[in-house]
Amino acid sequence: MGTAHRWAGEPPSNQWVIRMLGFDEVTKRFGPLTALDRCTFVAGPAHRFLGPNGAGKTTAMRTIFGLVELDAGTIQWQDRPVRAADRARFGYMPEERGLYPRMRVRDQLMYLGQLSGRGAKDVARSVETWLERLGLAGRAADRLDMLSHGNQQRVQLIAALLNDPDLLVLDEPFSGLDPIAMSAMSELLRELAGEGATVLFSSHQLEWVEDLCQDS
Repeated sequence: MGTAHRWAGEPPSNQWVIRMLGFDEVTKRFGPLTALDRCTFVAGPAHRFLGPNGAGKTTAMRTIFGLVELDAGTIQWQDRPVRAADRARFGYMPEERGLYPRMRVRDQLMYLGQLSGRGAKDVARSVETWLERLGLAGRAADRLDMLSHGNQQRVQLIAALLNDPDLLVLDEPFSGLDPIAMSAMSELLRELAGEGATVLFSSHQLEWVEDLCQDS
């Protein structure tokens, strides 16, 4: 399993204690392959996974959302086992894009936002806010496959942010981004962590991780 790092600009200690994600002896096997071997860690407001390909980072992230069934161990949120109601307050950005390429950006975000049970007006406000914030308001009527890779990454990030998540899990969020977009992404994640959200992400971009890390 990769190592976890904490970054600069973390919120006050009371928020650090309140919003904690914990893995306790989490084990997952795929046939003869052990992807997670008694994985144990506690993640506060801003942690990231570092590790080589095949270390189990993506598998660990998927277990948080119940997408992968555990063979052993428990995953806890705020000192108790993760529940369905908790997952409704989580945001997930997978490495492999999970969006509809022929669907228009705004329509797609509206659809995804309402899956968590929020009303259309509430979702619409969030969609417009994030489209403007991430510089995509002018592309909202375009199909996803008309956007550059970097802008598609932004759309996928918005999809993960629409429910104002307490926990944001990002699998290789910097993949394929140019330096300007990477800088903007890192600043946004720093801001979210500073506001008290727990942010957990994996990355191969070690130079950005080193720049953001305070402790490890």
